[in-house]
Amino acid sequence: MPIPLLICDDSNMARKQVRKALPASWEVDVSSATNGREGLQAIREGRGEVVFLDPTMPEVDGYEVLQKIREEGLKCFVIVISADTRPEARARVMKEGALAFIKKPINGERLMEVLRGSGLI
Repeated sequence: MPIPLLICDDSNMARKQVRKALPASWEVDVSSATNGREGLQAIREGRGEVVFLDPTMPEVDGYEVLQKIREEGLKCFVIVISADTRPEARARVMKEGALAFIKKPINGERLMEVLRGSGLI
């Protein structure tokens, strides 16, 4: 059975890059969200067991999404993908419960390391 995977990023190009970087053999059912509000709704509906999340988005940002996931006890693995590589940004998402942090643009090898290291593949 495919794993429900959600790509939550306001950039269409970033969403496409993540899709392209996913391992071909990984059985996933991919959904997309263009902001944190859509992303939270998708997670609540069970479309995000694994979530690739951009922390900088309109309406509801990724930091707020991480807070809501924790507050509501939503079960998902969140991997943050961001161009903001400042140590404080990385520390903040990890403190909020992210499983890992990957810098944009996404690198397929780094993604594989994260997925293997977290036991997702």
